[in-house]
Amino acid sequence: MHQLSGLDATFLYLETPEMPMHVGALHVFELPAGFKGRFVTALRAHIQSRLPAAPVLRRRLWWMPLNLANPAWVDAVPDLQQHIVEIKLPKGAGQSALEAQVSSLHPVLLDRKRPLWKMHVFEGLAPAADGRKRVALYTQLHHAAVDGQAAVALANVLLDVTPEPRSLELRPSRRQKTFELGMSEMLRGALGSQALKVAQIVRELPSTVGTLKDAALGVVSRSSLLGGRKTPSNLTLAPRLPVNVSVGRTRAFAAVTLPMAEVKALARSQDATVNDIVLMVCGSALRRFYAKRKTLPRKSLVAAVPISLRAAGDTSADNQASMSLVSLGTHIADVQRRLDHVKAATAAMKSSMGSLKNILPTDFPSLGVPWLMEAATALYGKARVADRIPQVANVVISNVPGPPVPLYLAGAHMLTNFPTSIVVHGLALNITVQSYHQSLDFGLMADGAAMPEVRELADAIAIAFDDLRALQADAEPTPTVAGLARRGLTQAVGAATGAAGKLAQQAMGSAVRTAVSQVTGRARVQPAAAKKRAR
Repeated sequence: MHQLSGLDATFLYLETPEMPMHVGALHVFELPAGFKGRFVTALRAHIQSRLPAAPVLRRRLWWMPLNLANPAWVDAVPDLQQHIVEIKLPKGAGQSALEAQVSSLHPVLLDRKRPLWKMHVFEGLAPAADGRKRVALYTQLHHAAVDGQAAVALANVLLDVTPEPRSLELRPSRRQKTFELGMSEMLRGALGSQALKVAQIVRELPSTVGTLKDAALGVVSRSSLLGGRKTPSNLTLAPRLPVNVSVGRTRAFAAVTLPMAEVKALARSQDATVNDIVLMVCGSALRRFYAKRKTLPRKSLVAAVPISLRAAGDTSADNQASMSLVSLGTHIADVQRRLDHVKAATAAMKSSMGSLKNILPTDFPSLGVPWLMEAATALYGKARVADRIPQVANVVISNVPGPPVPLYLAGAHMLTNFPTSIVVHGLALNITVQSYHQSLDFGLMADGAAMPEVRELADAIAIAFDDLRALQADAEPTPTVAGLARRGLTQAVGAATGAAGKLAQQAMGSAVRTAVSQVTGRARVQPAAAKKRAR
């Protein structure tokens, strides 16, 4: 019996009609030249061929008696007519139509009687520049089944690196399929599993306590709030924003892409990481968004940043992640100083979380937990507790490494990979980022009432990246008018030392005039560019 871990099952207990707990992505595909027929038919055939290598797509939940402990996974045969559906858009539809569809579909809960996934194929998109037909795909996969890295591992099974789908070498499974569990098996398996988990906690308790003590002392010593050094502190309460409220049953989605090569070049030039740049542009976009509305807090906004606890090479389909906090420096106007703040804050987070990664729990005893968590979640939402209690974070920002090469699905070339994630009570905005080929794709999911203008925030991310470009350009030395004039003058004087004095003087004057005119022309362009960057 494969019982869900404590962390996996938590996403089931937290799910309500206001808080769907599925993740996914919005993709745009370009169909191969000469493609005929319906892409949804080709996709169903492709998924059918890959099902043996994708167990997460062919299992469903089996609940314990009286819901006393975590449910288990049992085998299932997915009905691909129900799991892969087609939606026709108005002819010539574009990105805004796709974002509206995701906003409408994302709040719909997945059917727990079936495997917890679904794919929506959108027909009717405007063709590519070369006339090739395009389709879009919105995928949904419950967070109880996968985390970000496990979803990437699943994509590696479903996607190909060439237009021609590869043949998978699959060994026939000798495991006997289990489509349902008997009462005795459930009780025996659940009770035995709980006993093992309790014993493991007791065995690891001494080392866990020691690690927690050392980490706490390190965090306190770095915190300026508690008398430590004056360095960016992630140990603080977050100021309240309009998105720090209880969420409803509507969503607003927007997407934006940044060029990956430029992101990496900027990171290298600033001695930063790609994750630092992601946090920087998101924080800067939030600063611009709320400053325009005159609601930007004086205190820095704080991001909740998921961190992976997954060992290298682990592709198991479960959740192995935890959450950390990073100050975004939104109280700092200067772009360079704000980036330096983010770099210091992420370094402090890594220092404090490094020792904790090995002891953070992803599984724990669950007897009685389903009742307790479901009741607490329902009460938390109905009482709108998130509207009144202090917040430790303002926004979730997650960066998931993705494939660095172009990929194909059922022969179609994948152009974009915009993640779609979860918003919860108190955190009504989630920005998830995934790299793909030469792009860094941002998916912004917000509560429809808390931030209906999420498209504006996505545009602000692109503006924030332009500000970083300007920062890099300003760091490069630019020839000055006087410098170039002196260079021309020196050349002219050298010519004047010749025998033809009058001709040399004429050459000197010509060189100086040429240098000055060239530089004056550049000087006229540069201030305009600088003013544009300042705006």
